[in-house]
Amino acid sequence: MVDLNDIHPMTGFLRDHKAHIQRLAQTGKPEVLTVNGSARVVVQDVAAYQKLLDQVQLAEDVRIIRDRLAGVKRGEAGVPLEEAVKEIGERLGIEPTHGG
Repeated sequence: MVDLNDIHPMTGFLRDHKAHIQRLAQTGKPEVLTVNGSARVVVQDVAAYQKLLDQVQLAEDVRIIRDRLAGVKRGEAGVPLEEAVKEIGERLGIEPTHGG
């Protein structure tokens, strides 16, 4: 969530970018930058951004699984377990293991 106290003018960010970057890294929270008083850009530490992307990907994976399970409950043809596991592994970047 964007903290309304972390709104700064772009000129201030450009003038003292090192302090802003340090604060972004320490807090993990984004800052909103304004141009002529209007919010224009959100900046965020790369580690916090990656965490956000990971959370979005997880939410999307859960949505897909829920949709597919609901389809099976409605009597729709499902996906074979091996295919589903392979697809999930690919989305998560997990190499399949062989044997057993």
